[in-house]
Amino acid sequence: MVEATNDLLDVTAGNFEAAVIEESFRRPVLVDFWADWCAPCKMLMPVLAKLVDEYGGKVRLAKVNSDEQQGLASQFGVRSLPTVMCFRHGQPVDQFMGVQPESAIRAIIDRHVERPSDRIREQALAKLEAGDAAGAVADMQSAVASDPDHHALKVDLARALLDAGDPEGAEAQLNLLPMDVHEQEAVKQLRARLVFAKTLSGADLAALEQVVRDNEDDPEGLERLAAAYMVAGRNEEALELYLKLMQRHRGYKENAGHKGMLAAFEVLGPRHELVNQYRRKMVSLLY
Repeated sequence: MVEATNDLLDVTAGNFEAAVIEESFRRPVLVDFWADWCAPCKMLMPVLAKLVDEYGGKVRLAKVNSDEQQGLASQFGVRSLPTVMCFRHGQPVDQFMGVQPESAIRAIIDRHVERPSDRIREQALAKLEAGDAAGAVADMQSAVASDPDHHALKVDLARALLDAGDPEGAEAQLNLLPMDVHEQEAVKQLRARLVFAKTLSGADLAALEQVVRDNEDDPEGLERLAAAYMVAGRNEEALELYLKLMQRHRGYKENAGHKGMLAAFEVLGPRHELVNQYRRKMVSLLY
């Protein structure tokens, strides 16, 4: 058995909140769900302990005996042992099951351990939230230059560039990402937002509304106004226009209405009330 320290300790339901949830706001916490009868668990434990020791206080390992703490195992949906979850900022953000190579575990830790560029990133995100997209871009570019292998920074830089009105720059940053990162939801949402930004091409919303009023059956006008509505957060109006584009101009840009609708669903997310409503309308048109 590995000796308990501040970086490695046994956790129960009684101290889980303090030892895992609260601690995860300061550093990543790996929670190892194990059992005494589980041979793979005993193989994995020294690997985890070795890694935690190497990170020198930047990560904690919390060991949960699943036989003794069945409530915790059930709460977090543990179905096989060993299961290791990484908690950060109060939430499980990564996990793996079974014995994994040391390199794979190190990659998970590296995704969540604090890096020197994180403080610049936090400063940039605060500026972005405050509406200072240009300031956020400058800070993000500095962070990327100091930590070029940190892919999350490039995703954030792409978002800042898009908010600053530079869709080409945002797309260039996304194109630098490795293929596995492209499957992340944040990247998919940015790709969807790029559809609207590139369609809009900086056009004025009021001018686009006038174009559609003058010719409400113009497919390009409908597409660009729908994109403008999405950028402005007028989501239902955008979806109505994409639906109209599907109904009247199926051949325009190989069903641009359908493509725009799917991009809108990606941006809104699967739980948005409008997504289910308009997905049904879209399917009825397609089939």
